[in-house]
Amino acid sequence: MAVFNIVLHQPEIPQNTGNIGRTCVAAGARLHLIEPLGFRLDEKSLKRAGMDYWKELDVSTYVDYEDFLQKNPGAKIYYVTTKGQQIYSEPAFEPGSFFMFGKESGGIPEEILKAHPKECIRIPMVGTSRSLNLSNAAAIVLYEALRQQQFAHMKLEGELHRLHWD
Repeated sequence: MAVFNIVLHQPEIPQNTGNIGRTCVAAGARLHLIEPLGFRLDEKSLKRAGMDYWKELDVSTYVDYEDFLQKNPGAKIYYVTTKGQQIYSEPAFEPGSFFMFGKESGGIPEEILKAHPKECIRIPMVGTSRSLNLSNAAAIVLYEALRQQQFAHMKLEGELHRLHWD
């Protein structure tokens, strides 16, 4: 089982989903896609953004939000939104948690957010910035959750290709 789960609610831009898929592979996370999608899963741009990692990705698709909930009973879901009243680094994330992100043009529907106010989290920004890029936001939140787990089961040391660190 994946340590954490990234959920994209009706993503629109294939490059973002491809980048998030690549991040999920590198982090040992599972990707969940809630339809409708703004692209086909066989699009070249999706696979190009995910590069050769896409074939290693643990990914599931759902016809809608209700289908997602039904197939993931009891899931601890955090809703990442600019409307959240809690900063993403405040909750203590447990392995198996789900982080839901909304579509690029409109975020997560407010009806979903209103039903889960205590699980809505946000990434702080300055000024009048509306939002971060979806793939960047997913990486920020996912790696905070992994940091809280002390990056368990992850490679923590880098290696040079031609030289050695000694």
